[in-house]
Amino acid sequence: MAKGKNYLGGGHGGKPQRQTDMMRQAQKMQEDFMKMQEEMDNKTFEAAAGGGMVRAVVSGKKELTALTIAPEAVDPDDVEMLQDMVVAAVNEAMRAAENATAERMNAMTGGLNLGGFGF
Repeated sequence: MAKGKNYLGGGHGGKPQRQTDMMRQAQKMQEDFMKMQEEMDNKTFEAAAGGGMVRAVVSGKKELTALTIAPEAVDPDDVEMLQDMVVAAVNEAMRAAENATAERMNAMTGGLNLGGFGF
């Protein structure tokens, strides 16, 4: 590195402006993230199991908001099958919510892995 030359700003004069620009970019990214999170929280994701006999709806907050079970899915002699269909539908809806959130984050961050930051 050349003596006396700061490659971050071409000298000490550019450093405060660069820091201000970086702070603005970080603040904008945080605002964009909050907006995206709010949009995702308001979305719903639906999945079905058992040929549509069990349907689960989850929010973008990954909370189960609705569960519909067709009467023909209820067999007192085979409760286990109904339980399996409920678990499958809920898990698939949760995966859909998670995948949609991950896709939005990936698009917003340009593919940067920010998993260590709680995103």
